[in-house]
Amino acid sequence: MWGIIATWSMSLESLKNASQSLEASDSAAKTVVTAVQKVEDYPFYKSVGYGGLPNENQEVELDAAYMDGDSLAIGAVAGIKDFANPVAIAQSLSQSKVNNFLVGSGAEKYASQQGFKRKNMLTERAKKFYQRRLQTTSQTAKPYAGHDTVGMICLDQQATMTCATSTSGLFMKKAGRVGDSPLSGSGFYVDSQIGGASATGLGEDIMKGCLSYEIVRLMTEGKTPQAACDQAVFKLDHQLRQRRGTAGDLSVVALNSTGQWGCATNIADFSFVVATQIAPEPVVYLANPSNQQTIIKPASAKWLEKYFAERSSTLT
Repeated sequence: MWGIIATWSMSLESLKNASQSLEASDSAAKTVVTAVQKVEDYPFYKSVGYGGLPNENQEVELDAAYMDGDSLAIGAVAGIKDFANPVAIAQSLSQSKVNNFLVGSGAEKYASQQGFKRKNMLTERAKKFYQRRLQTTSQTAKPYAGHDTVGMICLDQQATMTCATSTSGLFMKKAGRVGDSPLSGSGFYVDSQIGGASATGLGEDIMKGCLSYEIVRLMTEGKTPQAACDQAVFKLDHQLRQRRGTAGDLSVVALNSTGQWGCATNIADFSFVVATQIAPEPVVYLANPSNQQTIIKPASAKWLEKYFAERSSTLT
């Protein structure tokens, strides 16, 4: 049995290729990194990789992580600039016993020494978004409300599981700000004997609940991925609202070692993509919260057309 699940509709094309790779018995390690790289390379996705929106200083700082569910090996980078595929750098770091999580100039030095591709990740399109934001606010620029981290969990035919994340983080974030995406247990976690989870949303709030690890822990107790996602997300959402009066965006996807999947969210129309050996053609789903549960339905062709049109529209 193989399967792969990813956050956001921007992962659709990646999962079409990934499903073919998994059907051909490619490894989960190769498949998940290649799939995330495809999202990183696409210039119109303004929250990941090339074309990602910059920080307050108009610099694109990228975060990424990779985890092997067999060995529990982890690699991560944060605040890295001018490298094309941070997820591949993260995977490389996972192969060492120590120095698995590097940030800023240290991550860049390592990437350069290992021969990873340098690239100016700030596009003209992203510059236009930045200038627009400066022109439309009368006060110090605030972080953009959207935070569309790409997160994927993969299961191959050899029963190995992996996961990977990549993001440019909040638009107009403070220089050096890091969210949940590269943090083990918050933005991602996977154990081949149990399953994996990945989160997207407001990292500062996701980190308060170690959301991805909590979902895997609940699956260890015998809960399905869907039940685990619902319990973890709505418990954290309740805690945050009770103690602080508000909760940021919390969305998760999960996959277990038998190919079952789940998703939960506290926002409207959270999109994600799934492909499995049983249903190999990737499907985009929309998730919506309802009474401590998540209602999941396939996205309509009209919704998908609008989604992709908005992300590739011309800026003036």
